[in-house]
Amino acid sequence: MRGGEAMSIKQTMLFPYVIIELQINYHHYANSFLQEYGQCGVGAFCLGGCDPLNSFSLDSCVPAPVCKSADYKFDNLDSIQPNTEYLGDASKAKWVSSGQPEHFEDNVLLTLAETGKSSSGTLLASTSYVWYGKVTARMKSSRGKGVVTAFILMSDVKDEIDFEFVGTDLQTAQSNFYFQGIPAYVNGKNLTVKSSTFDSYHTYELDWTPTQLTWSVDNTVLRTLKRSETWNTTTNQYHYPQTPARVQLSLWPAGSSKNGQGTIAWAGGLVDWAAPDVAKFGYYYSMVSDITVDCYPTPDGVNKTGDKAYIYNAKSGTNDSVAITDDNTILKSLLGTGTNMDADYPKAKESDTAEEPASSSDVATVPGLTGAGPGTNGHPGNDGSDNTVGETSSSGTSSSSGSSSSGIGGFSQGTDTQKSAASMPKERGLQSSMFAVLVAVLGLVVM
Repeated sequence: MRGGEAMSIKQTMLFPYVIIELQINYHHYANSFLQEYGQCGVGAFCLGGCDPLNSFSLDSCVPAPVCKSADYKFDNLDSIQPNTEYLGDASKAKWVSSGQPEHFEDNVLLTLAETGKSSSGTLLASTSYVWYGKVTARMKSSRGKGVVTAFILMSDVKDEIDFEFVGTDLQTAQSNFYFQGIPAYVNGKNLTVKSSTFDSYHTYELDWTPTQLTWSVDNTVLRTLKRSETWNTTTNQYHYPQTPARVQLSLWPAGSSKNGQGTIAWAGGLVDWAAPDVAKFGYYYSMVSDITVDCYPTPDGVNKTGDKAYIYNAKSGTNDSVAITDDNTILKSLLGTGTNMDADYPKAKESDTAEEPASSSDVATVPGLTGAGPGTNGHPGNDGSDNTVGETSSSGTSSSSGSSSSGIGGFSQGTDTQKSAASMPKERGLQSSMFAVLVAVLGLVVM
């Protein structure tokens, strides 16, 4: 959070008899993605990013696939699956995309355009979670006013560990951490990078144990946080990231005019849509060539009855509320939930027609879509809107589409026509990307 724009939600509880209207401008909610879905409804809302503490019950969210050590290369995009198709099987997809990532010279490209499906940026999230481990990214940031690149770990209860790169400061990696999403103004620290974060590849590393966390750049530790330093005397808790988290990579427009002034100032100003990269390629971009995950042993004292999934068994949302089980992590369809994993679309009847397919739904199953089902590639139900399934790009992954291309302010997969990869300028071979993501400016009324 920047600019002192927010009051902690917990702080509002000090005023139980007064209605206080708050306009919270927490840049991590505006950051694509960091509170990706929130409460479980059905389908993708109940998969990665589902908040068990604020859903109907702890088991409303689908169990999360456990940590798997791996070296993820991006010589192709076969390991990436759109969130309109992913059902929780981490053996079939290693990353879930919101939108359509593109491929360039063994890199995955994260793009941000002024209009169309990447108008809110691009997000990749790992399908397997990390519960302590070493996570490393070899990448280049984007550049320009209002443009922010992020490499983070984010848990479903909003424990968070960050590397962030503001596009107007290419010599700095910003480090930060949060406990359960509680705003804390003193947790951030700037780390100096020896050469441009845009022009040069750098290796960024998060080394996370139950007792200590380090941020490293190019194999040099630049920051160390000890769990013992995070004791909060008000809540009598360690405000230390401590729950299973997904690896997330994103590019987002913090300098959107729809964000608060503190966020815009932190990001270096409003996004400049006439910047050289946009003029040349049609979008801002960042590049990721490699992600490695080294899982650490299960913490001592964990309730362990299996080795497939993480679940929460208490509302505290702390490390001692996490259990490891053999619970199923895979939905049968995007109508499923954690409490009804086998929910499916109705089978076709003789009366069904092409205009009224059985495998569709009017229920919101993916953010920005009114419905999605097997065989429809995330196509919404027959709700009368002009929704179409995105075309397959040269990368081989399908784009998803939805009811609008609203960009900032709403998670939607737009249907606007975007330049094809073949039509993009040939300099550096960059291709277009399609995407829209959740960006929220929250207004709370607390009693």
